[in-house]
Amino acid sequence: MASTNPRHILFTVDVEEFDTALEYGHDLSLNEQIAVSTKGLRLLAERFDALNARTTLFTTANYALHEPDLMKRLAKTHEVASHGYYHTTFEPADLATSKRALENLLGQPIRGFRRARMGETNPDDLVAAGYVYNSSLHPTFIPGRYNHWGEPRLPFREKTIWQIPASVTPHVRLPLFWLSLKNFPFSLYKQLCLQTLRADGFVNLYVHPWEFTDLGEFDKIPTYVKRHSRDELLDRVEALLRFLRQHGEYTTMGEFADTLR
Repeated sequence: MASTNPRHILFTVDVEEFDTALEYGHDLSLNEQIAVSTKGLRLLAERFDALNARTTLFTTANYALHEPDLMKRLAKTHEVASHGYYHTTFEPADLATSKRALENLLGQPIRGFRRARMGETNPDDLVAAGYVYNSSLHPTFIPGRYNHWGEPRLPFREKTIWQIPASVTPHVRLPLFWLSLKNFPFSLYKQLCLQTLRADGFVNLYVHPWEFTDLGEFDKIPTYVKRHSRDELLDRVEALLRFLRQHGEYTTMGEFADTLR
């Protein structure tokens, strides 16, 4: 007998200052970084609206406080969670201060956290700050970033926090994150997502708003980072979500965490 449990499509967005340009040697003011991300976020939100897709937006408090009207509007449809206070720096105190700033801005509880660049975070600090879930674990190997090859692929409880890892394929653990969306052959990427969705009952994907702008002027950013930007990547995301919708349902991270109880 077929299972009646729905498969969950967790499409998430790390909303942040466009400090990737700084990482590769470009000189952008904070206002310019915010403007690039805002342009991409507006375009991406239009595609979500067209699909009636609800997502989770992990935003830095710094970004949200620079774009309060946009974040308030998006929070009416999508879940907003914390991505720390700033994207370039992190202190344990940022867990509480970012959560409080977002709650004061939006007038709704902030239940989830994802650290910038999938950094490790002490679960005791997450508990103390009052979070329900953390989606900062990427259980794969990314050269120069992290090696989490031996970590769990599926959600698990740590203290009182649900750890919800970013999706990787079963067995081989190919990452399904933003760089794979941009660089894998699209037909292969869709099938890998479907394979993982069927095997795990959920797929947890993430992108960044700045990817959906024209990155051609940033000549120092490697091609593999800026490939398929703007309309081409927007079309790819829409096609992916239309494809996955045939096999599961859009779910916010908070709603998915509630099913784990």
